[in-house]
Amino acid sequence: MTVDSMPGTSNGVETFSTADFHDWRSHVSESFVPLEVQTDRPDTFHGDLRAKRIDRLAMFDIRVSQHAVIRTPELVARSGRDFYKLSMQLRGSSLLLQDGKEALLTPGDIAIYDTTRPYTLLSDDYMRHIVLMFPRTSIDLSTEDLSELTATRLPADLALCQVVSPFLLRMAKNFESLHGVSALRLAHTTIDLVTTLFASELDIGLEGANEPRRRLLSQIKHFIEANLDDDSLSPGQIAAAHYISVRQLHQLFQTEGSSVSTWIRTRRLEHCRRMLTDPVHSGRSVSEIGARWGLPDAPHFSRVFKAAYGASPRQFRAEAVHDA
Repeated sequence: MTVDSMPGTSNGVETFSTADFHDWRSHVSESFVPLEVQTDRPDTFHGDLRAKRIDRLAMFDIRVSQHAVIRTPELVARSGRDFYKLSMQLRGSSLLLQDGKEALLTPGDIAIYDTTRPYTLLSDDYMRHIVLMFPRTSIDLSTEDLSELTATRLPADLALCQVVSPFLLRMAKNFESLHGVSALRLAHTTIDLVTTLFASELDIGLEGANEPRRRLLSQIKHFIEANLDDDSLSPGQIAAAHYISVRQLHQLFQTEGSSVSTWIRTRRLEHCRRMLTDPVHSGRSVSEIGARWGLPDAPHFSRVFKAAYGASPRQFRAEAVHDA
């Protein structure tokens, strides 16, 4: 660490400012996922980063000189961290490349990329953007669907971007005041908002492409989400509600490398995880929370939750309270 590099933490906000490109490169890889960072102007480089981590959402406000960020196939293979990253351009321009596509972002534009596949982000001088990073399992959209949106420019004048963008900017400006229950709720709201943005774009894409299979799968997932609290929810019930056979239902999920039961369990556990971290629900027992989301068998709930998150529901809640 050189004298030009200044890390710090205040009110849960991480700050990092440096004129040393090598320090910036190390810090960026530690803050996000392992990355290669390059610039052809190391002598005039400067970067500032503010970060706020709330539950499983990490938000970054970045101001940085011309540089390139590269997630190579080798780095992907060595890292088991599965995240989506959303970038909202505030100043200057960036070029995002992933999955054979590219998106040129100018102020107000939004794009998403996936850390499980290689990508490159090229930024010009005096660039500022807000980056969100969150686990892929935290949103109820399939990886297959979202792969259609990677490196796709969502323009500033898009109706939902005009809703989401000011919200994200206000969040970034008020990092220091975000704490406790309100911060947790805002983090969940942030993920829900960006999910709505992506879902809206996917629906538009389906209308244009006339893909009945994917439209049906989207409708089925909405049905499942609305009925997660029903512990009797079954493939037969879901298939009947959509006038297809159970075999056809399983085939729909198999096309994206999942299964009906896995999807239902993942969504139930994510809702349970949210409630366990929220102090508003501290008066509810673990078993009540499991039952609320269709997992009334307490031992079973504990087993599947631990398999997904590495701790039992009670341990997870205790750790969340300690970290708050």
